[in-house]
Amino acid sequence: MVVAVGLVSFLIFKGIQGLTEASDSVKRKERRILKFYLPQVETASLLSITLAFVWQKAVRQWPKFMVQFILWSSFLLSLSAGILLICFQRATTDGVGVCLIAFSIGNGLYACWVTQRIGFCSKILIKSLEPVPKFRDLNQPTYCMLGVGFLWMSLWILAVIGAMNFYFTPLIIIALVLSLAWTAEVMRNIVNLTVSRVIALYYLRGMQSSSQFCFQRALTRNLGSACLGSLFVPAIEALRIVARGLNLLEGEDEFMFSCAHCCLGIMQSIFRYGNGWAFVQIAAYGKGFVQASQDTWQLFERRGMESIVDLDITSSICFLTGVCSGSICVIVVAAWTAKVHQTFTATLSLLSFFIGYLMTRIAMALPHACVSCYYVCYAENPDPRLFDRIIKDQQDMMNSDRGVVMPIPRRFSTNS
Repeated sequence: MVVAVGLVSFLIFKGIQGLTEASDSVKRKERRILKFYLPQVETASLLSITLAFVWQKAVRQWPKFMVQFILWSSFLLSLSAGILLICFQRATTDGVGVCLIAFSIGNGLYACWVTQRIGFCSKILIKSLEPVPKFRDLNQPTYCMLGVGFLWMSLWILAVIGAMNFYFTPLIIIALVLSLAWTAEVMRNIVNLTVSRVIALYYLRGMQSSSQFCFQRALTRNLGSACLGSLFVPAIEALRIVARGLNLLEGEDEFMFSCAHCCLGIMQSIFRYGNGWAFVQIAAYGKGFVQASQDTWQLFERRGMESIVDLDITSSICFLTGVCSGSICVIVVAAWTAKVHQTFTATLSLLSFFIGYLMTRIAMALPHACVSCYYVCYAENPDPRLFDRIIKDQQDMMNSDRGVVMPIPRRFSTNS
């Protein structure tokens, strides 16, 4: 955290130095970037914050409808953004547009693939959001983190201008992008830890905790775990998804089958030591990130819930909500930039998508944390008065081979 803040602060200083003391050519270059980057970035930030609150409110009000709506809206919006960028007929915008269209196709296929899981996911989401109205100030940490996110985004774009006036500019900008992604993930996990503590103590001890106190705890005692989890969880979960995909696509090739199976086994082992479910026990008991990950996964194994939690698509819904906001920001910013300075259209489109995605993920930490608490607290104490029989019934259906989601065979015989 110190390194990220120090890097941004130093580059802001270099940017100011370039605007005041550098040669005329450097001054003109930085002023042009400031003129055509800053307004769009600020607009994308404000738009994404507005969209973040709209998405979160809609998910809390109409969870069953919003699950399907988000799945297909992300497909349509990313497709629309991609088509718009291709219409500008520039090599850079064409490249970004093709990437968005390719993503939208994959998104549409995913939406078709998870259709059978939607019913179970909707039931869990509805039930897990029931305690939220009992805590009127539960959203205050989200407001604070989005405000901090807006300020950090404004400082970050100034640091990018400073990077233009420093050595190894491409490497510095890559470092800035990675630091932005990580700091936004830390903000999201601070909200996650705050909500997780409030909801977990409600489930486990029947307490109505102060959201403000839990927020202070997340910013102090649990901050290290939030930073560590923000660094490793996205990478581990992404690699786990890739390993699963390889395990399903290996076909009849024995070598591919062995490699895919080995990769999946390795990622499953690593997943026990670092997963997103750990934040519930970090918030509730103050455990370290690695210990909480191990203990949480052991709880799932003891209850036979590994396949159940793998069915959940809440994290995917939150991810696609960010994609929706990012795509809307691309449409607005790309149309604007194409009118004022078309050369910057591709760069600003990517940046606005990134901003829209990150800001929305911070707001969607609340429903995500509620669902995580529902699973983890159920695994710890499956009291039917609090949790209903949703998970139990799904386990019974899967165990009797009558589940809605059937396991996908690893290999197919040539005779079938």
